Amino acid sequence: MHHRRKSGVLLHPTSLPGEGGIGSLGSEACRFVDFLHSAGQSLWQVLPLGPAAYGNSPYSCYSAFAGNPLIIDLPTLVEEGDVAAFDLQSGFTNDRVDYQKVETYKMGVLRRAAANFFGGADEGRNSDFRQFCDAAGWLHDFALFMALKDAHHGKSWCDWPEEIARRRPDALEEYSQKLGVTIGEVKYMQWQFFRQWRGVKGYANGKGIEVVGDIPIFVAFDSADVWGNPHLFHLDERGRATVVSGVPPDYFSKTGQLWGNPLYNWETVAYHGFGWWVERMRSALLLYDIVRVDHFRGFEAYWEVPAMEKTAVNGRWVKGPGEALFHALLDALGPLPIIAEDLGVITPDVEALRDRFGFPGMKILQFAFGSGPDNPYLPHNHVRDSVVYTGTHDNDTTMGWFAKLPAKEKKSIFAYLDTDGRDISWDLIRASLASVGDTAIIPLQDILALDSSGRMNIPGTAMGNWSWRFKADDLGAKCAKRLRELTDIYGRTQGINAG
Repeated sequence: MHHRRKSGVLLHPTSLPGEGGIGSLGSEACRFVDFLHSAGQSLWQVLPLGPAAYGNSPYSCYSAFAGNPLIIDLPTLVEEGDVAAFDLQSGFTNDRVDYQKVETYKMGVLRRAAANFFGGADEGRNSDFRQFCDAAGWLHDFALFMALKDAHHGKSWCDWPEEIARRRPDALEEYSQKLGVTIGEVKYMQWQFFRQWRGVKGYANGKGIEVVGDIPIFVAFDSADVWGNPHLFHLDERGRATVVSGVPPDYFSKTGQLWGNPLYNWETVAYHGFGWWVERMRSALLLYDIVRVDHFRGFEAYWEVPAMEKTAVNGRWVKGPGEALFHALLDALGPLPIIAEDLGVITPDVEALRDRFGFPGMKILQFAFGSGPDNPYLPHNHVRDSVVYTGTHDNDTTMGWFAKLPAKEKKSIFAYLDTDGRDISWDLIRASLASVGDTAIIPLQDILALDSSGRMNIPGTAMGNWSWRFKADDLGAKCAKRLRELTDIYGRTQGINAG
């Protein structure tokens, strides 16, 4: 196998700087790509780009296929003539995302843009829109789902009138007519999202930078996916989940974690040739160059908890689809550029599944210290087929993590990295880039050496996450130069055009 050393930065687009209260797919996204390029990076990793539902989490979306309309760049819509410049608001505080405020403002502007588009777009744009709608097989169901949700004041689909919750054909027809305006708005927003994302990704690819995306293994119960394909999930006759996802009790939590997603009925999914998963992966590979699969171990075996339980304690391990799923994906899509998120309690069977298909796993340096020289996350134990991180979106920033460590663990870090800890973020960045692992990815927060205020997510807490943003002047030439020099030293800039 050809090993090419490369590295990149983890940053979700909502964290980009700029006006409008949230990062978006406009000029700031391209400016970030320019930074990556000048810093010698060849990867940009993002979190899931779907329309976030509960708690604004990109890991809990209304659809596994759609894009998040909140990151559509509005100035671009002004240039295209769909909205007037005076419709755009400044006056947001731009250091954190206030999702409620942003949603009220942006959805209002996007609806006006849709009305203007349908009221008078030229033939070229119209036909581009129609082609998009025809090509996206998931789109009408998603748009109808969102329109129905809106018409039922945000209620979960299982609480809608039975004929539409159950998708009776005449009801689908009737509501599609009745909610036509809202459905059109949703489709317009998706068209704009995908056009803008294609532009940003194309810009990145043109500079030799690949985009690493992320797909959660499970989907949200209240999503177009479950409403549209109830037969693929373990639901009862009323459409409620009978069993849900989670992880068993461990060192981090005495009661485990109860995630609550509905579980796939893998027998049925397999009976249908894994078609839903093939389409899901196909759409992910259109969005991204490389796909990180979250909770990879769930394909080998997953923790199943009866839906009535209040914690994850009373669950059981159930065999997942294993190799059969990945063979189906390979047959349909060819080589799979997948990163396996293999954190947590990993058994030899999970490792065998990962290695059987040559998927690299993940190594997190924040998990490496304090338990002796055999810890698999310590750099001297890394393997080439791995992706090394200082931390992920679920961890504290390196500065925040280090500040909270007991003295004994700090001492083992000082000894291992031969450091005094004054520049601990960059000590860990250096260790990541020096690792034998083919790929290293650094959260932008660590490059900026931020404390816990830069943390993206605290797992197990519902509110206040996903809102961190950086400021335009945080990323200067000095920062790019420092990162590029280390990337050069450790042989990760080969083959990148130096421009």
